[in-house]
Amino acid sequence: MLPGPARVGAALWTRGDYLLSHAGITALETLAGLVLGCLTGVLIAVAMSLSPLVRRFALPAIVITQALPVFAIAPLLVLWFGFGIASKIVMAMLIIFFPVASSFYDGLTRTDPDLLDYARLTRATRWQVMLYFRIPAALPALSTGLRVSAVFAPIGAIVGEWVGSSAGLGFVMLQANARVQTDLVFAALAILAVMALLLRFAVARITTAMVPWQAETD
Repeated sequence: MLPGPARVGAALWTRGDYLLSHAGITALETLAGLVLGCLTGVLIAVAMSLSPLVRRFALPAIVITQALPVFAIAPLLVLWFGFGIASKIVMAMLIIFFPVASSFYDGLTRTDPDLLDYARLTRATRWQVMLYFRIPAALPALSTGLRVSAVFAPIGAIVGEWVGSSAGLGFVMLQANARVQTDLVFAALAILAVMALLLRFAVARITTAMVPWQAETD
């Protein structure tokens, strides 16, 4: 039976310390996964843009990792990386790096031809073209990927906690659901929703500062 808002509010009030302690662990896993996933996505996108050989081998691997259901590979990650936060961080990375790599690579391959012609006239090296022309031109696309990733980041951590953990909001929801404590489940979901909103807001502010020349319009 679904709990009313009053019961959920009471659970948040009476079990606040318990919920916040587990929320801190989920937040740590989410942030670590987001940072590492974004770095991995950026590096893969740059490598694919620079090297056709890397692109030929990396693209199929990236597609395969996204085609596999996360619930199917989560138990394997827990076996490989243990029941600690490492497996949850890797799970979050797997979910996050694809939108970052995909959007950034797309931006890198859509550089204005006039800019590239200018780079050739200045006899810029390959790395200079990448550093001074392609990457700045692709930052708006990267900011889109980062904003999408911020929304998905908590999902990876929660899925990892569901599969095997002894802490985190996913663990709280799993235990509360087994004990039919639906008010606690919804209280944990409320905290998770607030966490996702805060993360999305923070990433939006960072990405807005990252591309100040492309202001948002209504």
